[in-house]
Amino acid sequence: MDDLSDDELLAELGVGAEPVKLGSRTPREERIIAGFEEIVRFVEQYGRAPQHGEERDIFERLYAVRLDRFRELTEARELLSSLDTHGLLESARHEPTINVDQLDDDALIDALGATEKVDGDISVLRHIASREERKAADEIANREPCKDFARFKPLFELVDSDLKSGARQTRPFGKNASIAKGDFFVLGGQTVYVAELGELFRTSNGDMDARLRAVYSNGTESNLLLRSLQRALYKDNAGRRLTDPSPGPLFAESWEEDELQSGTIYVLRSKSDHPFVTAHRELIHKIGVTGGSVEARIAGAVHDATYLLGEVEIVATYKLADINRTKLEALFHRLFAAAKLDITIHDRFGVPVRPQEWFLVPLAVINEAVERVRDGSIAQMSYDPTQAKLVVV
Repeated sequence: MDDLSDDELLAELGVGAEPVKLGSRTPREERIIAGFEEIVRFVEQYGRAPQHGEERDIFERLYAVRLDRFRELTEARELLSSLDTHGLLESARHEPTINVDQLDDDALIDALGATEKVDGDISVLRHIASREERKAADEIANREPCKDFARFKPLFELVDSDLKSGARQTRPFGKNASIAKGDFFVLGGQTVYVAELGELFRTSNGDMDARLRAVYSNGTESNLLLRSLQRALYKDNAGRRLTDPSPGPLFAESWEEDELQSGTIYVLRSKSDHPFVTAHRELIHKIGVTGGSVEARIAGAVHDATYLLGEVEIVATYKLADINRTKLEALFHRLFAAAKLDITIHDRFGVPVRPQEWFLVPLAVINEAVERVRDGSIAQMSYDPTQAKLVVV
């Protein structure tokens, strides 16, 4: 060994004497390597290759597009082969959802859901909206006239009345993000009623969702996903949930002295000759509460549009003691809101009037409701007009 020259010794050890050249890669090759290293870091973090899909994070979608491109380029495959410890370049190639060859930087960012760049730098994204988010916004915006809005209009009127009386409250959306059939919300300045809720299903990212019918107080409706409504309520700073009305104060253990009242619940039937009233006379009833004489209350009914401009007969009365008349009356009107009579008549001056407090409810059901007020079970009941009976909520 002592007789070997330095070059011969290096040759024996298999080490070439030629020094390794550094910095020999082109800027393009450096960018390809750096881009692939980002994909590798993603794989090591999440345990899978980046994937396409509207529900995916924008950077995962960018990595997926980039990986598709690397798989297509012979130059990139040769350059990255020694770095491909996860076999990404040999995996079954997926068709890219975006043809990067036909998009400039602005078009690519827009296609991937990035809505704004900062000072022209595409590496800094100020706001990113996925296609799924934009689709959700479209669902909220795409409304059409509600053809059977007459069914829902009394509900919106009652909700408005409940808010004014304090029977309902507004709560910021988020603490309770649940959405169920019969819920009311405020979105974009409109009251929203969840009229129908379809079966739950699992989305591609594992979340549960459902198709629902949302009716708006301006007479429109939309057929959208539950999560679309949730996202819209989250994004609307003024978005609110409306609490359910509660008859709790009616059955409070203690009352202020000025709230203790006596009076009478009365049920009236109209003798009006209006065609609709004539056809449904046995079903149409007016429910009210008074602290005085019922007879005095209905005097002059024939001249009062409130009483359908006709004589009325008293078909039932129920005495009250130590109860709040105003809250009790509101309870009955809320209970039978779905069966509220929607009719317009003209008073003696020719002015159109929509009488209140008239409902398409059988007398037997009203009797049951009074009994349930007395025993407190009314709090768990609602009225189903399709069955013409009280049902458990």
